[in-house]
Order: sequence, then structure tokens, then C-alpha cells
Amino acid sequence: MALGAVAVLETYWRLPAGELWRVTGTGPSGGASRAFVFLSYSPALASIAVLAIVVDRLDDRRTTLLGVLALLLCATVAIPGVEDPNDLDAKCSNLPAVLGVLTAFALTIHAGARGRREAVRSTMGGDVARLVTGGIALFFAAPYIAAELGFFLDGVPLLGWIFQTGRPRPETPGSSFVHAAVHHGHHHGLDGFLLTMTALLLSRLLGGIRRKGLRAITAAYLSLMLVYGLTNMANDLWSEQVVKRNWTTWQIPDVLSPALSGAWAAMVASAVLVYYALWRERALLSRG
Repeated sequence: MALGAVAVLETYWRLPAGELWRVTGTGPSGGASRAFVFLSYSPALASIAVLAIVVDRLDDRRTTLLGVLALLLCATVAIPGVEDPNDLDAKCSNLPAVLGVLTAFALTIHAGARGRREAVRSTMGGDVARLVTGGIALFFAAPYIAAELGFFLDGVPLLGWIFQTGRPRPETPGSSFVHAAVHHGHHHGLDGFLLTMTALLLSRLLGGIRRKGLRAITAAYLSLMLVYGLTNMANDLWSEQVVKRNWTTWQIPDVLSPALSGAWAAMVASAVLVYYALWRERALLSRG
């Protein structure tokens, strides 16, 4: 996540706003503005899971209260209007989530220095599934990693043939707004990739959480984070690699924000399956 913030800062600093998506600034202020918005979204969602692990590892009343406060600050990302994909300039509403992320980062550093050593226990069961899922996600994140760094995959062996990136395409079928199929800068497909990888990595630390209830809640959250991340990757890839090739006009539903919808119901159901298949309490969460 930290590397992602640095990449966003550099790319939005370097490139003009016209080559990016729904931002108005460029230069140092433009880069800082977009990095600020980035921190208030996927890092905030990831920080909620990190906080559960860190607070359990530090295990004292003061850090627990601070962790709960940071969690509430991070959770403001779910408030309607805080994250607007059509307005990606920094807003005051982004500040609470950014403060939550910074607090989570500080607590993580503190836990590394003062936390319980035995809490680093790994849950290695399922590593093959983690590696396969992570490897597939990394491959399909290639156009978004390139966009984050400010270049296209055109001309890159194999990847440039599989993925369309720099070719001008209408934003939606029939739209008069034409730009690169995968514009430079940050994409929610990359947010999906980062959340997917975070969920896979943090799931290895579930066995180190001493409190049974907190283990179960964290596992459930990581299950939803994994499904949410993969779904957002699929949504972005389908739009830019299938719909923009005019192969179909049907699109995978947008699931960026929580909603009472069939898509969200399907994600929750999938998360339940992931929980019981991979991270169920009596299997991988046992400290026995």
C-alpha cells in the first residue's frame, strides 16, 4: 500500500490532468491530492484488518482504545459521498480515513517493536491456494500496475498482445468521450488487487490472534475483503478489456460502495463460502 501511494504521488505529479481520470491538478499539489484520496480508500479498508491483528498483539487497554478509534476513522470510507470516482481531488471528507490509516501504520510499527513475539505465528494451511490466487491476480493486474506507473503495455511482449491499454476507446459503448482504454494513473482494479493480496497475506496471521471471537470476526472480514477485491478487479478488467473491445455491452455490476443489491448479496454469499472453505474456526483458526 505504501508503494502504491508513492507511485500515485509520482505519476500524478508528473503527468498532466488530461491524461488521468477525474482530477484537476498536476505537479506536487496534484500528486499529493490524489495520493491523499488513495490513502482514504483501499489502505483504509486494509487497515481495518491490520488493526485487529495489531491490537491483539499489543494487548493493552490504551492501544485497544486507540485501535478502535482508528477503525472507526477508517470505516468512514463507507459513508456515501466520501469516495466519489467522478471527483478524485482531495476533500475534507477523506481526512478521517487517512488519519485512521496513519494511526494503524503507527500501531503496526509499535507492535513490531513491543508486541508479543509469539503472536507472529503463521497459519500456513492453504498456502497453495494463496499462491495460485495471488499469481493469477498479479497477472491480471499488469495493465493497472503499468497505469499506476504512467505507461502503457503497448509493445510489451505477450502482455501488449493480451491487454489493450493505450488504444483510444469510448469510455462506454456509444459514448463521445474517447481516451486510452486503460488511462494513466490509479484504477479501482488496482485497489481490488491490493485488497486481494492484503487478504491473502493477513490470513496467514489469523492463527496468532489469541481471542477466539476476534479471530472469527477478522477471518470473516478478510473473506469479504478477498471477494470484494477480486470482484472489483473483474469489474474493471471486463469493462476495459471486453466491453471496450465491443465484444458485449453487458457489464459486471459496480460494487465499489456498499448497497442493497444482487451483486452485493452474491459477494456476501461468496465470502461465507470462502470463510467456511478456507478460514473456518475449527480448521485454520485453532490455536491447538
